[in-house]
Amino acid sequence: MRAIPSDLAARLKAALALPPPTGLLRGDLVELPDADLQPAAVLVAITDRFDPGLHLTVRRADMRRHAGQVAFPGGRLDAGEDAITAALREAEEEIDLPRNAVTLLGTADSYRTVTNFIVTPVVGLVAPDLSLSPHEHEVADLFEAPLSFVLDPANQQCMTADFQGATRTYYQINWQGRRIWGATAAMLVNLTRRLELL
Repeated sequence: MRAIPSDLAARLKAALALPPPTGLLRGDLVELPDADLQPAAVLVAITDRFDPGLHLTVRRADMRRHAGQVAFPGGRLDAGEDAITAALREAEEEIDLPRNAVTLLGTADSYRTVTNFIVTPVVGLVAPDLSLSPHEHEVADLFEAPLSFVLDPANQQCMTADFQGATRTYYQINWQGRRIWGATAAMLVNLTRRLELL
């Protein structure tokens, strides 16, 4: 993959403005039955510096859904919210990221999860010196992974596993003992595919 240039914001904005590329991931790489989809949004918060990072959370082990998984800050939309409002609200609640500290670049391709959520990634830049803290009831930890690493196709492994009586295919990215997989990894793969259009 090409090195991430210093004009990252302009490059991301341009990629997000393009029509969706072919081969986007729609839901763990298999056809999913029709269902009532719940709208959700996540914040893809990228540090604004020469070697950008990506803010990720580790969900608490006692959470009802996706316990212990690495995820973007985010969640379901409240009544009357759009994806951007929800992503910013959730990031403020989960990692204490002020809404006005995010420079929005656009929305990436929505991803449908096997749990019947349709998730819109909201992409934004944040200052590298923000003091963030995990919400004690939702987030066990938060960390920053290099954007160049998570967007490199060489680090995006395609895996298979048995789930509810069927073989499922999913992506995972391993960085310093952190396993980024499932919907979070799929949204990063989709973002990589968008950037490759430039």
